[in-house]
Amino acid sequence: MPSYTVTVATGSQWFAGTDDYIYLSLVGSAGCSEKHLLDKPFYNDFERGAVDSYDVTVDEELGEIQLVRIEKRKYWLNDDWYLKYITLKTPHGDYIEFPCYRWITGDVEVVLRDGRAKLARDDQIHILKQHRRKELETRQKQYRWMEWNPGFPLSIDAKCHKDLPRDIQFDSEKGVDFVLNYSKAMENLFINRFMHMFQSSWNDFADFEKIFVKISNTISDLMFGYQFLNGCNPVLIRRCTELPEKLPVTTEMVECSLERQLSLEQEVQQGNIFIVDFELLDGIDANKTDPCTLQFLAAPICLLYKNLANKIVPIAIQLNQIPGDENPIFLPSDAKYDWLLAKIWVRSSDFHVHQTITHLLRTHLVSEVFGIAMYRQLPAVHPIFKLLVAHVRFTIAINTKAREQLICECGLFDKANATGGGGHVQMVQRAMKDLTYASLCFPEAIKARGMESKEDIPYYFYRDDGLLVWEAIRTFTAEVVDIYYEGDQVVEEDPELQDFVNDVYVYGMRGRKSSGFPKSVKSREQLSEYLTVVIFTASAQHAAVNFGQYDWCSWIPNAPPTMRAPPPTAKGVVTIEQIVDTLPDRGRSCWHLGAVWALSQFQENELFLGMYPEEHFIEKPVKEAMARFRKNLEAIVSVIAERNKKKQLPYYYLSPDRIPNSVAI
Repeated sequence: MPSYTVTVATGSQWFAGTDDYIYLSLVGSAGCSEKHLLDKPFYNDFERGAVDSYDVTVDEELGEIQLVRIEKRKYWLNDDWYLKYITLKTPHGDYIEFPCYRWITGDVEVVLRDGRAKLARDDQIHILKQHRRKELETRQKQYRWMEWNPGFPLSIDAKCHKDLPRDIQFDSEKGVDFVLNYSKAMENLFINRFMHMFQSSWNDFADFEKIFVKISNTISDLMFGYQFLNGCNPVLIRRCTELPEKLPVTTEMVECSLERQLSLEQEVQQGNIFIVDFELLDGIDANKTDPCTLQFLAAPICLLYKNLANKIVPIAIQLNQIPGDENPIFLPSDAKYDWLLAKIWVRSSDFHVHQTITHLLRTHLVSEVFGIAMYRQLPAVHPIFKLLVAHVRFTIAINTKAREQLICECGLFDKANATGGGGHVQMVQRAMKDLTYASLCFPEAIKARGMESKEDIPYYFYRDDGLLVWEAIRTFTAEVVDIYYEGDQVVEEDPELQDFVNDVYVYGMRGRKSSGFPKSVKSREQLSEYLTVVIFTASAQHAAVNFGQYDWCSWIPNAPPTMRAPPPTAKGVVTIEQIVDTLPDRGRSCWHLGAVWALSQFQENELFLGMYPEEHFIEKPVKEAMARFRKNLEAIVSVIAERNKKKQLPYYYLSPDRIPNSVAI
């Protein structure tokens, strides 16, 4: 009688093993086997991290094996099991791999296909078509869209982490408990001693250094300008092609800052003037959740200048959008504390836009949309599912946890941030109009801001490194697409792929034509770019705007999460005492510091870009493409490391060995 050797690999994460009964049956082109209990006498089967082998003898020849059925039945208590893969050695000596990489929960039957990636058109056999359809029907019941707030991209329909499908939950929920992590961070940083003084001001400006300074002198003009290029939020600065009417700055005002003996207008024409406009914050409601502390927001406009050393420095700041006598333009030539407070207001505004738009909306929420659409519309056998699944790992879970604890009403965000209490919701609703497909295409986004010239702007490392990583991802996705789609027509006629893209457009972008998101993809080149957007957003873009938070935001005056006095309406009246009383109190400073520390930590067992330990793909051509991708990334690591050797302040946020595969923190 024919005999098969079945090898079963159990996951190595916590609680992956099971004591439940595991049954296996084989479905072949010529018949189906009986159900076999996988059990070895005097042996503890399916322990965490184990690889167990069993001989399965069948009554008759089964033909080509098409499916493996795994059935889990309760032994004593329900015992979840994480099955990595099954390998089958046939009577003819052939090996067939059946990837799973899923949690099997309760008394259920799971049906696995072999690991070869297949498009819908490749499945001609009824049983395989049926398996494909049933998998998506099940997933669409599990992964439901929900509107968390009006105007937001839709998110997963789950009130809390434990409501999520088991496959996308964190291995340990405790590891991503925001309250626990922020408290632990404050303890680690020895700042919890300040928490009992929640409402009290610091004694003086230097007092902030008692809690922490990672990068010093961040608010000097040179470092202030540098941050718009290479800090946490390097996506707002744009070349100024015309001075806006709402910022009535003149040559006379700024001539002491101009170094080329040109008028301000001539400097604009020569491309030496840059602008950062925080118009988005105009009219946003400040946090009113604490009746004991008034909190304030501004909507500044900051004009910057490229000096003869090619460094970007600020030359004019107006703290609100409408010019007037009570909204003066602050200048480097003003009194020391006037100019200092104006810069602090800009840094505070930048912090709000960074946290809520650059970070939350444009990486977290967008990546969640891609993840939900993928689970709903692409079966596990689809090559695009296999490609993307590593890049949405834990994203839906971290966002659900954030909605549960962080950005919800009365959440941690309300404790320390001036945009808490609903302002952050208003910001996302406004920013949706600027969330376009083109703005997620890295090279296009850089060009749209007039920031593409390396010769003109030589110290923009975010741009330089980002373009290298973008190109490496684009080359990789193009290779994978070419393996499975031999022509544009195959792309256009792939119904599952088109449903995935349409789901993103309809539910993620809320069907907004102005978003520029495609409703469908019609060519291999377009598909490759789309996949590059998905992977780059989840990996590189998130790394660039997330993991520098502790570096840049740990000195409170450089990133105040709230301001306790309104912006100054006149010059010559600001004192250092006034600045200290405007900055966050001790308690809010500590919450803020705990937050930026916790957000800047990598996950335990982090998977970095190019690492694919789960072998969803089994075909040699794809594995070779992955190896080339890793080689390209290693070359980029070397280029960045070599440049950083010569830098007093190295830029490493986009070094591939520091870019996690997915948004998971």
